[in-house]
Amino acid sequence: MLEIFFPDIYVKSIYEMPLDKLKNKGIKALFFDIDNTIVPFDVSEPDEKVINFFKKLKEMNFKVCLVSNNNKHRVNMFNKKLNILAISRAGKPGIKKLLEAMRKLGENKESSAFIGDQAFTDMYCGNRAGMLTILTKPVCNRDQLVTKVKRGLERLVLNVYFKKYGIER
Repeated sequence: MLEIFFPDIYVKSIYEMPLDKLKNKGIKALFFDIDNTIVPFDVSEPDEKVINFFKKLKEMNFKVCLVSNNNKHRVNMFNKKLNILAISRAGKPGIKKLLEAMRKLGENKESSAFIGDQAFTDMYCGNRAGMLTILTKPVCNRDQLVTKVKRGLERLVLNVYFKKYGIER
């Protein structure tokens, strides 16, 4: 029952994602949450490290998309330097906008992966959509109030995941 919140892969950072293995699995499109997955929620623009990472993804022929529950202004501001497909007010864990973005990129659930830092929104959303899911450790301990409220219960669920698969945080 809790498995719907479990990722297929856990990494401490987006920079640790096994990109070659994803390619070998047939993954062609990567859908990223922004807040606390790529940068802290209160950082409005990507730094050079983030920009270079997304350049590398494009050079590896990955299609990339930002999928955020945040507002259009925040998502557009963050995306200005990346210039990729970006979905604001995504309604995660709902999957409607995620599936639309997948179609826009010309991909399907078998060729797509969802990357995020939250089990109850990101992993649940990606799993419901039938995608490969990748959980990242949050990039910082600061969260918006609504996220802080969920983190305690989420921690209990993820403790089951980490123990079951013998994963060290």
